[in-house]
Amino acid sequence: MRGGGIFLGTVRHLAESDREQVVVEAMGSEAVTTSEIEGEILDRESVQSSIRQQLGLASDRRRVKPAERGIGEMMVDLYRGYGRPLDEGTLCSWHAMVCRGRTDLREVGRYRTHAEAMRVVSGRIDKPTVHFEAPPSDRVGLEMARFVEWFNRRGPGGAEPLGALTRAGVAHLYFESIHPFEDGNGRIGRAISEKALAQSLGQPALTALAATILTNRREYYDALEAANKQNEITEWLAWFAGVGLEAQERTLAQVEFVIEKTKLLDRAGAWANARQRAVLLRVMREGPEGFTGGLSAKKYVTIAKTSSATATRDLGELVERGILRREGEKKGARYYPMVVARKVARVIVGAGGEVVEL
Repeated sequence: MRGGGIFLGTVRHLAESDREQVVVEAMGSEAVTTSEIEGEILDRESVQSSIRQQLGLASDRRRVKPAERGIGEMMVDLYRGYGRPLDEGTLCSWHAMVCRGRTDLREVGRYRTHAEAMRVVSGRIDKPTVHFEAPPSDRVGLEMARFVEWFNRRGPGGAEPLGALTRAGVAHLYFESIHPFEDGNGRIGRAISEKALAQSLGQPALTALAATILTNRREYYDALEAANKQNEITEWLAWFAGVGLEAQERTLAQVEFVIEKTKLLDRAGAWANARQRAVLLRVMREGPEGFTGGLSAKKYVTIAKTSSATATRDLGELVERGILRREGEKKGARYYPMVVARKVARVIVGAGGEVVEL
């Protein structure tokens, strides 16, 4: 977890407002991406507003929908309580948070009790393909008690500590295999992995684990399915270790981006008009990767709600002042922030522990 230490060291040297922004954006990004993995698209600004409110920071006090509020609450609880031992109460509280506003579930904030099998299936209704079947509900309480005891015993201060990535990877697979809740198991399972990684650092920290899994979502589900069908989980742990290492790089890239973004916005703030500031903030929200295909004059018109002629003038000034760079000409012109983003390499770990970066 060397990258986690670099992250913490970098954040400590930031000004307080920048440090707050890094923490809020890291939590907000994980909240949005862990939900997107499950097919739920949340409003990033609302999630960040919820997080800022939970942390007691200045916020726009916007009205936040239950889903955004709930996932924000879970991320803050995870961040603040990373060092506490895991227990059933914490897990059930997280479930109530991630399912806030849901009316379609029988059990919210407690383990499932329904008699029917908990399965992940695909294909035709009359001939389904069963990818995974969890233990029956009447065994969940016992299995979860064993899981919680294992997690705490294997922690840094436990009787039989495991390495950070190994413990986080086993914990995620172990929890998903039990699938104790009606829904939300993926989000809670990834939060457990984040907790394991933070405990190994001994300080609250969030790595871009969910964001990295999202970019490899198909592999993620395939790896989970394969690992659930056998007791040998070396391949799963190797895959998860690669994701964990890549997540560290992604986190550092995000921190560096926030620092550079702040400098760039400060430079523009002295002279940029309201339209230019609004567009810059919108572009920067896309993170280090920026808009897919770059910012076009057409996108500028949509964001700023202005005319094409005004968009052209505004963009030209942003280029002239060194805030944006232009690639292409006329209708093919695309604009990118003058921020150098760290390139995040794909990391693959072999079964023998060797690291290959692509």
